[in-house]
Amino acid sequence: MNTEKLPEVIFSLDIGTRSVIGIVAQQKEDVFQVLDVEIMHHPDRNMYDGQIHDIEGVVKIVKEIKKKLEEKLTLPLKEVAIAAAGRALQTYRVQVDRLIDENKEIDRSLINNLEMEGLQLAQAMLDKDKKKSKYYCVGYTVVNYFLNDSPIGSLLGHKGGKIGADILATFLPHVVVDSLYTVMHRVGLEVVHLTLEPIAAINVAIPAKARLLNLALVDIGAGTSDIALTKDGTIIAYAMASVAGDEITEALAQQYLLDFDAAEKLKLNLCQNNQQIFTDIVGIEYNLSTEEILANLEAPIDNLASQIAQNILEYNQKAPSAVFLVGGGSQIPCLTKAIAEKLSLPPARVVVKGTEVLQDIQFSSEQKINGPEFITPIGIGVTAFKNNNENFLHVTVNGQKVKMFNAKQLTIADALLLIGYNARKLLTTRGPSLTFFLNGLEKTINGAYGEAGQIYLNGQVASLETKLNNEDDIVIEEAKPGTKAAIILPEILPQAATVQIGDKTVSLLQSITVNGQEIPSIDIEIAEGDKIEIYYLQTLEDLLSFLEQSIVDWDFSVNSLPVKLNYRLQDGDIITWQKKEQKISLAKNLLSTVTINVNNEQVSFQHDKKQLMFIDIFNYIKLDLSHVKGQVDLELNGQRASFTDPIKSGDNITISFSE
Repeated sequence: MNTEKLPEVIFSLDIGTRSVIGIVAQQKEDVFQVLDVEIMHHPDRNMYDGQIHDIEGVVKIVKEIKKKLEEKLTLPLKEVAIAAAGRALQTYRVQVDRLIDENKEIDRSLINNLEMEGLQLAQAMLDKDKKKSKYYCVGYTVVNYFLNDSPIGSLLGHKGGKIGADILATFLPHVVVDSLYTVMHRVGLEVVHLTLEPIAAINVAIPAKARLLNLALVDIGAGTSDIALTKDGTIIAYAMASVAGDEITEALAQQYLLDFDAAEKLKLNLCQNNQQIFTDIVGIEYNLSTEEILANLEAPIDNLASQIAQNILEYNQKAPSAVFLVGGGSQIPCLTKAIAEKLSLPPARVVVKGTEVLQDIQFSSEQKINGPEFITPIGIGVTAFKNNNENFLHVTVNGQKVKMFNAKQLTIADALLLIGYNARKLLTTRGPSLTFFLNGLEKTINGAYGEAGQIYLNGQVASLETKLNNEDDIVIEEAKPGTKAAIILPEILPQAATVQIGDKTVSLLQSITVNGQEIPSIDIEIAEGDKIEIYYLQTLEDLLSFLEQSIVDWDFSVNSLPVKLNYRLQDGDIITWQKKEQKISLAKNLLSTVTINVNNEQVSFQHDKKQLMFIDIFNYIKLDLSHVKGQVDLELNGQRASFTDPIKSGDNITISFSE
């Protein structure tokens, strides 16, 4: 464990929903000396319910506070102690035990290891409950130590065979902690200590000797009300109510038609003046007594008191002996009385605590600060000095120092998160793609992949999951982007193909145009959006049309096999053709010639029938039927005949009509 002490001067920041307070102080022996203070209000609503929403807005304010303090104190501020509000707070209480050498004196290292074991157990319980969410340990409290199963105030210097600790660990979502670290990183400040706001507040507002009593400390800000409970000499629980001073501001805004800033100003004046003069957004001026305004705020004040009291009762199981209120929101008139009523406590048992009651705190003559809103920022600095690097792990990332709360087995991913490093920078990406059109169809060529980023731990290749030890050195090499897609025209052309037809060799690729223009050479690079048209002879019919070859009276073969005109040509095809056989001439060779006497006239004709019938003769003779009357008489070779009688060459036929 690194034993390097914090610098003599500590810069602490309390980043609240309505304001940011910066304090520079020194720890001299047992006295915390405040050297200077700066406070600035958010000009816009950069934060909601204790959570940073506009990072750049908060960065601007923190930069200004840092600059003013550096100028007044003539010293650079490079490190900072901060605290997180209890928004989405998760707490786990665990007990761990360990058998030890009873002849060996218990030292700080052994106690630290025991506490870390307890924190890792709490982290494992949290991971099991919140499987898909990532949380960060922002602090813990040892409720009790045990030596040989008996409670003991401190283990340090004792001997025994078994030690134990009852530990209350507090966790916040990574997104809450990450936003704080991001702001500090952009301002150029190294976070040397991170704690929870109620832990910081209670460390100065309720001294250890007063924690024998069952007390509640409530830090009421603008967005959240953080709660800490003490009993039997230790802190027994932390809680949070998601309502605070903004509830009253918003109620004033709605009641009197004010913008948020005007309502906030009116709220602050309620505890300072008996008469209030203000103007609403439409220009109407009000002159009201504070008592009259408070009468209209009974409902929101009652709601705020109810939610604070409910959380106290839930985690304390009963009303505490007393309640101390700190934070700017604690000054709301009538709030102490309302909380006392909800907890059934005498009004005198619920009080607002300001800096005037703090012990072992000194202020420079110019920087005397009063009021409950300064309790937490002072507590952040005091807590940083008290912890003085205990239970922290120190690493460097690309030369930047990182201090990490060692609540679990930390990894490189945890270190990158705390410095705001975007892990996507380690992922390789494709270069820009290329899109063009080929014969009207959209084609896309993807860019090439670049080189993935690389992580080194102490000179050795590592990964985001690699576990960290104290003083580890991490080097990150970002991924190199891929190159842009590029392709030349020949790479998208069909395979070179030719066919043989007669004594000619014909290329199937006939023409290429790019963006409507013929190209002098195919060795060109395709550009984004190019429109490429390729004419390619695909079928036998395409080829014959291109060659202006007649297809009438010809039969075609490819590679000695007969084909039809829709045959799709292939590279190397050999095409031949021959004149079609004359079916008409062939038919003539099969015709029979007959000569028959019809009504004493000789008639000759050809036919292809196996057997002629009498009726067929009418296809070859002309017979005037315009004056025919009566019945037709048929004779074949002097005998009466019918239409279906067979006839042959040499027959004599007589056709007559009788009335």
